[in-house]
Amino acid sequence: MKFLLLSYTPADAWDAETADTPSQEALDAFAAYQRFEESLRASGEFVLSEGLGHPAVTSTVRPTGSGAVATDGPFAELKEVLASFAVIECTGIERAREIVAEMVSVLGEPMEIRPIMGDDFA
Repeated sequence: MKFLLLSYTPADAWDAETADTPSQEALDAFAAYQRFEESLRASGEFVLSEGLGHPAVTSTVRPTGSGAVATDGPFAELKEVLASFAVIECTGIERAREIVAEMVSVLGEPMEIRPIMGDDFA
């Protein structure tokens, strides 16, 4: 089964003025995550992982009566923002929870696990 892992970070940790310059803390967390990711690659459970851009440079497209409209920038006051995602493929939800528990220990931030509805979803 494939699972989408969503990693959240405190919204106040994102500073729009320094969006292109990660802090040393962020670089250290990323290095620790990369070491953990290597173990998932070795076990064959890693599929994909990407960090996401700063919330201040996001867009949302919404339907309106006159067509789709895009708006820029942050859209709501949030305590946490989606910071990255990963896709893993493992035997089931229990294994996914084990993997995510290790990732949360490494990153120190909450993560959400979502099953990916693949070809077998019907």
